[in-house]
Amino acid sequence: MLQSFWDEFLVSIKEKKKKNPIYYSILRDVHPIEIKEDTVTLSCSSLGAQKYLEKKRDDVGSLLTLHLHKKTAVKFVLVTNKRMDESPLLSFEPSKEDVFRKAGLRANYTFESFAVSSTNQIAFAAAQSVGKTPGSSYNPLFFYGGVGFGKTHLAQAIAHTVLEDDPSSSVLFCSGEAFMNELIESIREKTTPRFRKKFRTLKVIVVDDIQFIAGKQTVQEEFFHTFYSIVSAGGQVVLTSDRPPREIRKLEDRLRSRFSGGLIVDIQQPDFELRTAILLIKAREKDIDIDIEVAKIIAEAVVDTRSLEGTLLSLYARSAAGGHTISLDLVEDFFRDKSVEKKHKLSPQDIIKTVCSFYNIKQSQLKGASRKSTIALARQVAMFLLRTELGLNLEEVAFLVKRKDHTTVLHAMNKIRNLNMKDVTFREELSSITKALSVST
Repeated sequence: MLQSFWDEFLVSIKEKKKKNPIYYSILRDVHPIEIKEDTVTLSCSSLGAQKYLEKKRDDVGSLLTLHLHKKTAVKFVLVTNKRMDESPLLSFEPSKEDVFRKAGLRANYTFESFAVSSTNQIAFAAAQSVGKTPGSSYNPLFFYGGVGFGKTHLAQAIAHTVLEDDPSSSVLFCSGEAFMNELIESIREKTTPRFRKKFRTLKVIVVDDIQFIAGKQTVQEEFFHTFYSIVSAGGQVVLTSDRPPREIRKLEDRLRSRFSGGLIVDIQQPDFELRTAILLIKAREKDIDIDIEVAKIIAEAVVDTRSLEGTLLSLYARSAAGGHTISLDLVEDFFRDKSVEKKHKLSPQDIIKTVCSFYNIKQSQLKGASRKSTIALARQVAMFLLRTELGLNLEEVAFLVKRKDHTTVLHAMNKIRNLNMKDVTFREELSSITKALSVST
């Protein structure tokens, strides 16, 4: 009954969806707890949503007053798992959203919202297979790739599928760091039996950034037994990392062996077509109207997929402020302004960070002694951009990338110029990195 009232209220304010889709989207995730006299109590699933709506309290109250035809106040409360257990108002069968939230999952990280292209289609197919038959397809399933390549999304989509089929399944998503922190807390509080019961009896465990536990002896010991217990009982283990098991330094051999015993999938950097699809999906999720031709221009300019959503919201804010749609002219003006800002704000660290992200290497590798072809090329690109984008002298560039003298920088400049003239593929790479710099700043 309460939910019916809220659904009717959302229909009555549908104009808000057009004017402010983000505001409407947050309201859509709110649930009514109680209607008492002239006050409506609403539950928020996160502290961020509660703080946002607290600022909009008067506005929400006015809308409810119009809907109920009487002066109505509104109260927002944060609903935690503890509150759900204790509050008689919430003694109902948990919704799917509640189940997903308890498992540590994001609502929109599903297979339906995942864009597929040649760079990730193998990973997508493997994830779907594991989601349908956890514990029997590929165990463990190990995804690796750079930041923003979709590892976490796919891993969570598996957990979503398992819970969709059986909401009572014991499923948990956590990061390697969270696993470590919870273990440390259990040792400090002398509650390790409870910790082990929680993790070792799971049907599906998804650990993001598993490389974080490398080098931590006690944590690796505990995770080994967790891994063994879950797999032995027919459960599923899904892991993500920024590199394959063989390249995770200080990882125990027995863990490396078990991580390598299932399916290891490399998720590559999203190509232009995939970035366009991701942008259109993000726009649809947020009810933002955007033409596909405009989306293509943005996807061509923004190589870093993590920046796509931020760019989309920035463009939406500009268009909403001017009362316009996101047009080609607006996008061109946006990137032109970014280019001007870059000249004033771009730092050497921005260039080094962007180059490392593009080539999926660490800054320590770029500045180290390795002569591996990928690392050497990334190092030369960084030196070239430090010279051309910031106008630094040879000695300054050499110092920033920890080279002995300026002759190395001269060699890098010549090498990159030649590649840029002769190699079309490299020319596109360099162009993508340069465009990423204009967005990152």
